[in-house]
Amino acid sequence: MISAADLPETIPLFPLPGALLLPRARLPLHIFEPRYLAMLDDALKTSHRLIGMIQPREVPGQGACKLHHIGCAGRVSAFSETEDGRYMITLSGISRFRMRREVPGFSPYIKADIGWKGFEHDLDHGESDPDFDRDGFMSVLARYFHQLDLSTDWDSLKGADDELLINSLSMLCPFEHEDKQALLEAPTLGNRRETLVTLIEFALRGGNNEEVMQ
Repeated sequence: MISAADLPETIPLFPLPGALLLPRARLPLHIFEPRYLAMLDDALKTSHRLIGMIQPREVPGQGACKLHHIGCAGRVSAFSETEDGRYMITLSGISRFRMRREVPGFSPYIKADIGWKGFEHDLDHGESDPDFDRDGFMSVLARYFHQLDLSTDWDSLKGADDELLINSLSMLCPFEHEDKQALLEAPTLGNRRETLVTLIEFALRGGNNEEVMQ
């Protein structure tokens, strides 16, 4: 486990649209671009082995992409190299962070000075959602999966604890990039579940505001 004292002030950033990492969750990644292979090699040389996942954002009218200010750092907890030099890795979510500024230099990838303040609870062992109506949630989720023609192991979903269920669905469901960011920035597990349900219900309405849910 990583403690608050172990968290560095500078980490490499991996901007990947639609890829959401949350604390205590795991994100598999396929690394093949030379700049990110260099990033991984450098991260593995550190004691913390942290990489910051962050969402790019479009700037209206400027035709350019910048980065959101809040991301989530994950520790490289597993990796394997293919015969052609690519890596399959797993990031284990440690804590969200707030980006302060990009670090100038000649690195082929982005490094940033970051702050961890405000996300201290991400280092806890887990989070509960006492107001979670699991039966109602699973009913809405079944309709959503049916509409998108998605399959899943329903027994595993029903047996998962609240945090694993909500965070896994937040990461895996095919939402827009800004929606993923909203799920990341939700301050509590209950807030994330409410945001998740809102997004699912919006998708079930076909992306409009007609009230068809009961």
